[in-house]
Amino acid sequence: MEHYKPHAGSTFEGYYSKFRLPSGAFVALIICTVPNANTRPHNITFTYVPEDVTKSFQREVFVDKLEMIDGEGDVAFEQHWKGGHVKVYNDSTTEYCIDHLEDEGFSFKGKTTSRTPWMPDMDTPEGALVYLPLPLHWHVHSLASDCDFEMQIKNYDLPEEDKKGVSSVHQEKNWANSFPSAHHWVQAREGNAGICIAGGEILGMEAYLLGYHASDPKYNMTFRPPYAVKAAGIAPFMSVSHDWDTRTFELSIQSFTQKIVVSARAPIGQFFTLSSPFPDGHRLNFLAESFRAVINVKVYHAGVLGPWEFVHEDTFENGSLEFGAGYYPPAGKEDRFY
Repeated sequence: MEHYKPHAGSTFEGYYSKFRLPSGAFVALIICTVPNANTRPHNITFTYVPEDVTKSFQREVFVDKLEMIDGEGDVAFEQHWKGGHVKVYNDSTTEYCIDHLEDEGFSFKGKTTSRTPWMPDMDTPEGALVYLPLPLHWHVHSLASDCDFEMQIKNYDLPEEDKKGVSSVHQEKNWANSFPSAHHWVQAREGNAGICIAGGEILGMEAYLLGYHASDPKYNMTFRPPYAVKAAGIAPFMSVSHDWDTRTFELSIQSFTQKIVVSARAPIGQFFTLSSPFPDGHRLNFLAESFRAVINVKVYHAGVLGPWEFVHEDTFENGSLEFGAGYYPPAGKEDRFY
């Protein structure tokens, strides 16, 4: 809970919740603030994404005031704005209460009943790096929480199972003094298995954080710098490639005895766009995200001086793949590219 709470003094702070609904559709809920920005300082974004992204419902609501309030008693903290609030308890239970039905056409209420941490022995992707004065931090609060929910979207033909039921929600946040000049995000979860990656270019380096829950737990692994970094063009333990035109991303990271190779691809036409926080405020259409990516993960082991041996593989359907800023050529343009 320590890292999920608001961080006073940050240039921006953003909370992201991705709900997997009973129909197979998803909801992405973003609550983000750039306290000292003059333009679009506070953003509430709600995106309902069915299998056909062209039928998505999205509202980016830029509010005049967004309060981050320290909690009392059992409450860790609260977020309040005109039209909604989120309350997070010390036991990680999260209550969502958002009613923009009259002004923006949607409402969402939910309460989590469980939590899956980053790793059993590690609460945050950054490990000890979370305590350093880095320009950007990323924390995954829950890889999968059960969440009882109710939802309404005005003038939209919602499936009955998406109006009320139980969803699974992935919860994370960023806090920072600057935003990456280019970034990727990859996420998938199926049962107890999953992959979660975030990274990109910042401070003249390209760095990533990775957590993998394998379908066979003995192959679980995490990576972070110094293994998952490229500096001055040198990356002895990592290789990365990405191509917006083909909507593909591949990342390979290794230590001296283990290696993971992750490849992700999402169909052209299955991306929706979102705004990103910068010191001057939220910039429209600065990233594109798909919830229909196929993500393949391969694991290799080796002795200290031995060759790599392929030992495990998982493939995830309907995963997330995000291209942002410098990795997303249409960033900042008025047209929405999918």
